[in-house]
Amino acid sequence: MTRVLLIRNRQRARRVNTAALRRLTRRLLEHHLALSSFELGLHLVGAGEMARVNEQFLQHAGSTDVITFDHQAAAGPAECSDAAARPVLHGELFVSIEDAVAQGRRFGTSWQAELVRYIVHGLLHLQGHDDHAPAVRRKMKRAEDRLVRVLARESCLEDLGRPGARRARPVA
Repeated sequence: MTRVLLIRNRQRARRVNTAALRRLTRRLLEHHLALSSFELGLHLVGAGEMARVNEQFLQHAGSTDVITFDHQAAAGPAECSDAAARPVLHGELFVSIEDAVAQGRRFGTSWQAELVRYIVHGLLHLQGHDDHAPAVRRKMKRAEDRLVRVLARESCLEDLGRPGARRARPVA
């Protein structure tokens, strides 16, 4: 049984408490998603790097909030109904913190809450959920909202940001 969680913070838009993020993500994986085995790479990136990943792998222009890579996909795609029976997860999530900041402002939430939402969203994709058709998108959104609410009750999501969350920028 493998339980590997690698978090790489390669962005400078916000300071991230990676220890708190690791605890929250592990709780999500082990307790709420009941995964007995997982190998997850979580990459916190800036909008520029996210735009490059988006263009290179999805042929989409610009940054986006989260991109999910399922490394088990070669073993065969999982149907949405198979998500509960899938005890193993192997993949990577690329999350744009700059997009989390922008979306947090747009929706009146914190960037930390958006970060958690993106992680939940990506993990649901890795469990076989799909959001292309309206009916399955609604089902996935309900699962996502439920998990985000549960995690927000269990943890102070603002703890994912370190004190002095805004980095000082040089004055030109």
